[in-house]
Order: sequence, then structure tokens, then C-alpha cells
Amino acid sequence: MNRVVSRGSLLIAAAVLAACAAKREEKQTVAEQVGNAEPIETRMLEEQAVASPADAAIQAAPVPPAALPAPAQESYRQVTSADQLRRAEVQMKMASSAFAPPPPMQAMPANPADTERYQHQQDNGIQVAAEQPVSTFSIDVDTGAYANVRRFLNNGSLPPQDAVRVEELINYFDYEYATPNSRDIPFNVSTELSAAPWNSQALLMRIGIKGFEVEAKERPAANLVFLIDVSGSMDSPDKLPLLKNAFRLLTDQLTGRDRVSMVVYAGSSGVVLEPTPGNAKHQIQEALARLSAGGSTNGASGIQLAYKLAHDTFVKGGINRVVLATDGDFNVGTVDFEALVDIVERERTTGVELTTLGFGTGNYNEQLMERLADAGNGNYAYIDTLSEARKVLVSQLSSTLYTIAKDVKIQVEFNPSEVLEYRLIGYENRMLAREDFNNDKVDAGEIGAGHRVTALYEVVPVGAKGRVDSLRYGAKTEATAGKGELANVRLRYKKPGSDASQLLEYPIRKDSVADKVTADFRFAASVAAFGQLLRGGKYMGEFSYGDVTRLANGALGADRDGYRKEFVSLVALAKSLTPSTDASKVSQISE
Repeated sequence: MNRVVSRGSLLIAAAVLAACAAKREEKQTVAEQVGNAEPIETRMLEEQAVASPADAAIQAAPVPPAALPAPAQESYRQVTSADQLRRAEVQMKMASSAFAPPPPMQAMPANPADTERYQHQQDNGIQVAAEQPVSTFSIDVDTGAYANVRRFLNNGSLPPQDAVRVEELINYFDYEYATPNSRDIPFNVSTELSAAPWNSQALLMRIGIKGFEVEAKERPAANLVFLIDVSGSMDSPDKLPLLKNAFRLLTDQLTGRDRVSMVVYAGSSGVVLEPTPGNAKHQIQEALARLSAGGSTNGASGIQLAYKLAHDTFVKGGINRVVLATDGDFNVGTVDFEALVDIVERERTTGVELTTLGFGTGNYNEQLMERLADAGNGNYAYIDTLSEARKVLVSQLSSTLYTIAKDVKIQVEFNPSEVLEYRLIGYENRMLAREDFNNDKVDAGEIGAGHRVTALYEVVPVGAKGRVDSLRYGAKTEATAGKGELANVRLRYKKPGSDASQLLEYPIRKDSVADKVTADFRFAASVAAFGQLLRGGKYMGEFSYGDVTRLANGALGADRDGYRKEFVSLVALAKSLTPSTDASKVSQISE
């Protein structure tokens, strides 16, 4: 056997040496060709020096890879079939004596969804009214969480719990709140109280706010800067192509009084559309059509340039706003989270506001998108479909662009003689300290024209069974001022251009509990239950997705745009994606 192995080995070694010689000749030929050519890196640097960042965003096209040289195979022709037979014999004998170890495992690529970023928040806990009677928070008009949750469910998976902000799910829908009687007070506040559908011991208290509405012809002139991410991460059908179509819808709503500019950013930033009248639609559409994706993402550079352009064309008494559209995946330049927020916070004092529109999946940075909008006195939406773009940028254009009240805060004081416990549903990242309510230097949320804001409290009255044990040595609560009142709602806001807040108060009496509640109340309750279940259902008891469906189906109302029916279909998707449990009891709610 030794003679056979040696002979076979010699033949194989000869073949390998011949192949290596052929490769050396081939490499020498290639090296001579390269030596006579201009270095590739030099050509690329020179080309980049000629083209501006804006031109690169529009004109850049992927360069096809160079063809690989054909493998040298001629050297192996000297190996005969007899040689191959002898080698096979040797290999079979070796295999019979020992098994070869398995090849090393290849690392699996990371799941793109793992790179999506969301702010972690614990659910608001139960508060004992005798110990903590005051709840303070900033309003939130954002709706991005709902569209993002819909994206997850339609793609066949449950959303991460941190992607579910219950107040944004509730505020996605329109409710028939009364409009203000005059514009002296920019919004109207209404309340409603009835049994909580998931807790037989509790009431559900709804606080609703409705801003005054503005017709399109009444809307002030707008100075808009479209800040568009054209980096390589945006090269996906649900990103830049959808973004371009969304901005086309917005452009169609503008008039000759409006001005539009366009800034793009990738590795660096540039202006692709100088300030242009809103009725020059062909020029704006052409600029959008030329955009293409490529490169890294220097978001800070684009933000600074966009604000500069907004200041250059500032409209006094008008709408001055940067509209940022991106997946939020900033990876070069200023990438520190807080540094980006600081840039936007400084700019909001100049009268230029910021709206953020989120796009895409996989590397989506939702945490940054929401924080930037909050810091910029603006709003945040997630665009998962062209229909959502139409909702945000056409149907709700005035709400999206025109701010009618800023730094809006709500403070609810519960009467301990009537309320045992309470819990605010949602608004976890909007909570404020009690003393922040009267501090006009503390930033809070803004309300646009026609905006509706809803807040829900679960309230356990005195005499019912609460979830928290009473203190052995706690002082007994006696009736105080406001006898018969369940709670008192205070609201502070500033008018645009003012630094001093104004105060409104609305007491809620315990005898206002309704036997028959509106369809809006029942539907808001169903959305609140849905959001809580998606976040793990810590306080939901046996209330199930089936209960949510029954509650929502009985409260669809007119549903002109079909959003409520779509919600019911999303509940069904969530139920199908959730491991089945024992059937829960059907909860009752007054109709």
C-alpha cells in the first residue's frame, strides 16, 4: 500500500506544480496590464471630486463587477484514468479506518429585524390615589406606532413590545369630539366615564381633546424643506421609491403661496432643489424622479443644511418646517443619539419645526425618529403604504403642518375620598414630574389644526376591590373640597409665538358615569385593550383578542375610510400569531 500511496502522491504533486506555474504566468500577465493602467482608486477619487453630493445622489449608478479570470485547468490533463482509479482505491481504504471530522459550522447571517431600534418602556403602574393623587404627562399626537404595528402583523409576525405605544394606536383613529366654539381657546376638552371592559372592579375614564380645524384656503403659506435620505440603506421598494411617491402626493396639495426646497444626504449632503413655488409641480416632480440611493448615511450633515435653507427662506407668520424622510440609520458624521437631538432642540427656538417620516424595515431606527420629532416641536409618522402617505400628507395635511398650540400638558388630580386606584394607559415616555406642569420652560407636545388627542385612565372607585393592598398604618382619607368629584383635569398650553402658558380646568363628577356610552368610547377601549395585549397584557386579566374583536365590531360607526374595519382584521392577525389559550369569559360593556 505504501508504494501505491507514494506513486499517487507524486502524480498529484506534479499536477499541482503544473497548475501553480500556469497561475504564475497568468498573474504576471495581469500585473503587466495593471502596471500600465491608471489606479482604480485614483480614478474614483477624481470622479468624486468633480461631482457634487447632490449630483451623486441623482446620477450614481452601480458599477458592474469586473469579470473573474477563468480558472486554469490545462495542467490536470496529464493525470490518467488509471491514476484516478488508484487514488480512489487509497481513499476508500482510508475511509474504512476512520471518519473525517465534519467541516466547521458557518455563522448564520444576523436577522435584519434585530437591528431595528425601539425605546424600552415599562407599562405605567397602578397608583394609589391616597398616596399619589396627581398624574402629569405631555400630550402625544404621533401615530407612527400604529402603522409600524400593522407592518409587522401584515408581514406575519407580532411586533416587539417596545414598538407598541398604546396611546399612538388609540390616537390613530378619528373620534367625534366637539370642536371649539372660538379660536380664542384652540381646542375643546371632553370627558366620558363608563365601566372598564377588562376589569369588573374599575371604570374607564376618557379625556378627549379636539383642535380647531382649518380649511386648505385658510392655511398659512408654507416654507417646506424636504430632507431626504438617499443613502444605500434606502435602496429598497418600501423605502426610497415609496418615499418619492409620498412626496408627490404632498406636492399636489401645495399652492403658489408655498415654497419647497429639497436637500438630500448620504455620505455628505447637497441641495437638489432650490426654493421653488408650490405650483411649479413639474419642476418639483422632476427633482424627485432623479433621486437614487447609494452610499453611507450622514444624517447630521443633512439636518444642518436643511435648517439653514429653511432660515434662508423663512416665512414670517407662516409654516416653516423641515420634513425628514429616512429609515433613521445614521452611520457616519454625527451619529450620537443625544447630539442629534441637541441640534434639533436648538433649532426649534428659531421657529422652524420638524416632522419625521419613517420608512422601511430591517435597520429601522424608530427610537430616533420619534425623539427627533418631539425635540423639533413636530410630529412623527411611519409610512408603510401609499395609503398611509395619503392619510398623513393629504387628508391630515393641516394637522401635520400647522401647529395651533404648543407645550400642551395634562394633569389629573384624583379625589382620594372617591378613587382608590388609577392607572394611565400609554404615554409611558411622555410622563412629567408634578412640578413640570407649571414650569413653562419644560417642553411638551404640540397640537395641529384638527388634531384629536385621547387619554384613557383605568380608575378603581373607593369600595371596589383594588390590586394594591392598603397600608396598615395609612391615614384614613376624609372627604375634602370637591365633594362628589371623581377627579379634576387641568390642561396647560401655549399659543404659537407665546412663551406664557394658559390654564384650563374640567372637574369630573362621580355621577357622570354613563350607562350608555358612545361608539367612539367603545372603539377607543377596544384599541387600548389591543395595544395592552400586544405589550403582554399585564393588567388585562382574561380579556382576549376575541373580546377585542367583539368590542370593536360593535363600535365601527360610519367608518368612512375603513380604518376601523382594518383594525378588526389586524386583531385577527394578532390572534392567529399568538399561541392559543383557554377561552376567556366574554366581557360585558354597555351599549
